[in-house]
Amino acid sequence: MTYNGLIFDIKRFAVHDGPGIRTTVFMKGCPLRCWWCHNPEGILPKNEIMFLEYKCMRCRTCAGVCPAGAIFFENERGFPRIERSLCIGCGICADACPTNAMRLVGRVINVDELIKELERDVLFYDKSGGGVTFSGGEPLSQPHFLKEALKKCKEHGFHTALDTSGFAPRDVFEEIMEYVDYFLFDLKLAGEEEHKKYTGVSNGPIKENLRVLDEKGRGKDVLLRLPVVPGITDTDENVKGLVEFASSLKDIRQIELLPFHDVSEKYARLSREYKMLDYSAPPPATMKRIKEAFEKIGFSVKA
Repeated sequence: MTYNGLIFDIKRFAVHDGPGIRTTVFMKGCPLRCWWCHNPEGILPKNEIMFLEYKCMRCRTCAGVCPAGAIFFENERGFPRIERSLCIGCGICADACPTNAMRLVGRVINVDELIKELERDVLFYDKSGGGVTFSGGEPLSQPHFLKEALKKCKEHGFHTALDTSGFAPRDVFEEIMEYVDYFLFDLKLAGEEEHKKYTGVSNGPIKENLRVLDEKGRGKDVLLRLPVVPGITDTDENVKGLVEFASSLKDIRQIELLPFHDVSEKYARLSREYKMLDYSAPPPATMKRIKEAFEKIGFSVKA
C-alpha cells in the first residue's frame, strides 16, 4: 500500500534546510496559525489558486473557463477577483491562463511517485552529505504519508530531515521520530496564553514532544529555530522563558535565530489577511541580545 500526500512544492538544491545539498518537500496543511507564517500557501489542507497580479494581462480567460463561477471582473480594466468561498481548487483557470498569472498551489502525490522524483538528486546527496527535508505547512499533519515517505527514504539510503512545529500527538511524533536523522524544531513562545494568541494552539504538546526528542532521540541532530518577531517573540519575558525551558533540556544545545521578514505579497496573492503589516525586521542589537542569552546557557547559536 502506498499513501497519497498533498504537497505544494518540491525545492531542489536547498542549502538552508539541513546539512549538505537537499531536496525539500513542502507539505500542505498546518494546525497552527502563526501571525508571521512565511509559507501561507502551506496552511490550508486543500488546493488553492494563487493570483500573480504582475503577470496578468486581463484577458478574462480565467473567468470564462472557471466551472465554479468563482472568478469575477468588476470593471473593464480591473484585475480578476477570486471568490474563495466558491473556488474548488480544480486548477482549470491555471491551466488556461496564457501568462501563468493563475497558479495552482497543491498537488496530490503518492510515496512511490515522490521517491522517483527524489532519486533524481541522489548524486547531489552523495557528494554533499545532503538528503531530503520534509517541511510545510506542518508535515506531521499528514502522518501516514510522512511516515511511509520517510521509511522509503531510509530504505534508499537518503539522509532525512524534518522541519516541524512539533505540534502533534505524542504517539504520532514518536512513530515519526524513528525515521528522522535531523530535526529543525520550532520554538516560538514560552507562555501558554501568548502561544495561543499568536499561533492559535497550545504549546503543551510542542514542549512535550521536544522533551521526548531530547530524552529518546539520542544520536539524532536537533536544531531549534526561534523566529525573532519584534514585540512578540523578542520580548525580555519571552526570551527569559525560552532560555529557562531550553536550559532544562539534556542534549539539545543548538539554536538558530530567524529574523522576521515581510511576506505580505504572498498573503495578497491568496486573498488572505496579513496581520504583520506594521512590523519590521529586528535590529542587530535585538539579535545580539537573544544570541548572548542562549550562549550563556551553553547553546551554539546561529544568527
